[in-house]
Amino acid sequence: MLEVIEKMTVLELSELVKAVEERFGVSVAMPMMMGAMPGGAGGDEGEKKVEKTSFAVELTEGGAQKIQVIKALREITTLGLKEAKDIVDAAPKVVKENITKEEAEDMKKKLEEAGAKVTIK
Repeated sequence: MLEVIEKMTVLELSELVKAVEERFGVSVAMPMMMGAMPGGAGGDEGEKKVEKTSFAVELTEGGAQKIQVIKALREITTLGLKEAKDIVDAAPKVVKENITKEEAEDMKKKLEEAGAKVTIK
């Protein structure tokens, strides 16, 4: 049975799930536990907060020295001159996403030294 399911397309799998739900009166949606909901019941003070591991660097303003910012942006991202200029001119604009905190901090430092205003999200 698993071999047959492995060969099915996404559309066929979707139709199979709907048919099983209708036939047996069940839902494949994962039930939510009250303690797992943010702000819900059971929120212990001792619970660990999930730490963010993926960050994005956003150029919020090009600043007065746009040429220096464009140069720094090209150095950091390997973009071409036109692409880097377009990002600086279109600020606020995300420069790079899904990076580590250290890499984001380094990018922010270099861009701010060139005269840009940057935020990390």
